[in-house]
Amino acid sequence: MTTAYLAAEGFADQLQEELRRADAAVIRRHERLFVCDGPALAAAWAANIWHDCIELPVASIGSAAQALRDLQRNWAMYAPLHHRRANLIQERLPHVSAKPIAFPAAAPTAPLGSWTLLAPDRLLAAGRCSSPFANGEVAFVEDKTGPPNRAYLKLWEALVRLGRWPGAGERCLDLGASPGGWTYVLAGLGADVIAVDKAPLDPKVSAMAGVEWRGESAFALEPPSVGPVDWLFSDIVCYPARLLRLVEKWRASGMAKNFVCTLKFQGETDHDSAEAFAAIAGARVLHLHHNKHELTFVLPSSRAR
Repeated sequence: MTTAYLAAEGFADQLQEELRRADAAVIRRHERLFVCDGPALAAAWAANIWHDCIELPVASIGSAAQALRDLQRNWAMYAPLHHRRANLIQERLPHVSAKPIAFPAAAPTAPLGSWTLLAPDRLLAAGRCSSPFANGEVAFVEDKTGPPNRAYLKLWEALVRLGRWPGAGERCLDLGASPGGWTYVLAGLGADVIAVDKAPLDPKVSAMAGVEWRGESAFALEPPSVGPVDWLFSDIVCYPARLLRLVEKWRASGMAKNFVCTLKFQGETDHDSAEAFAAIAGARVLHLHHNKHELTFVLPSSRAR
């Protein structure tokens, strides 16, 4: 069994180290794609994981396209090398629509395979992948007037990947909220939002229905002073180990049902903390397309898993 892991642009080193720490047997590196022996591992730094890869000969452009069509209909190309030949093959495959998503909306459900030319006469293909988006890259119909910053895009992506989002009447806690990009999204969905940050929110966000700002430190905040929340969100700039302690405090309190938090790495990547987050039962740790040198931790309530 062969599995391939595709790193996001600029984060191949992080994925390579994660695979090394997991004792993955890398048999080939194809630019950002790491081909390994064995079943798939939960690799946070992989933008897309290719399951059950197969190699196929490429006798001609037409025969390569036919071989892929025989496996399934929809394919996404990854072409770091042999660009012209790869594009000629892709042109003979059915067109896959990649229209930007208008949030809130569900992720695509149609199977989307991935393939690449390892050499002019050899391709690697996987009919099943971890991401429903080509090479793990998701685009949105952007809101260029409402949010005070672009942080809203990674929250949109996290919620689409999770497959659910807050709705009217749900209570959300947004830690490290200023200037209010995530609060803007949550209030726009009809949720009630307690936004916590020593810095104030953007006035437009502050004026939205259902928004309450508390000018406090997220780390000094005690769960009983807030009460039960349906969702806990955090985009705080802090070391991941400190965020882990905050998350564990709220988990121990039993007062938060769902968690969506950003692990922001300052300097070196803290793989130990990332692994500690991933070890929490029911959790997923992901590198989103809209993440920078950071990962996103999602932990849905047991009823939603």
